[in-house]
Amino acid sequence: MTEHCPPPPPPAFAPTPDPLTPSRDVTHAHFEAGDQIVVLKGIAGGELWGDAMRVVAPSWHTPTDEDGWRLRDATGGAQTYITGHPRYLVHLSRRCPDCLIHLRAMEDHLLPKYAGQDALIDCGWYTTTALGQLVHIADIRRGQ
Repeated sequence: MTEHCPPPPPPAFAPTPDPLTPSRDVTHAHFEAGDQIVVLKGIAGGELWGDAMRVVAPSWHTPTDEDGWRLRDATGGAQTYITGHPRYLVHLSRRCPDCLIHLRAMEDHLLPKYAGQDALIDCGWYTTTALGQLVHIADIRRGQ
């Protein structure tokens, strides 16, 4: 007798568009080696949630053909080091005006959509390429 498992339930929420990060104008020079940053990925318990990392070294970001940063995830995981574009990053180690403005805009955009939700919600904005590069869905090129 073959046992059939029921299909997995659909996700509670469809991915939420992120119109702010792809158009964010932040230069490579905005971050420095040693900075602690977060890559915002969604909502958890009514607050923004993301992956905290440390900026390690300059690195070419192949998916965008622009200067990027090599990032280290101190908690390890499947990949301890990845490369990300500066517009994906928000300072944790210092309170700079640009990052605070971006953080507030993200809160204003996302928090009302998930008011009252306590679950961790990954908005599905990022993927990691075979080259270990963090790529926002708005930056993915065909054939990659």
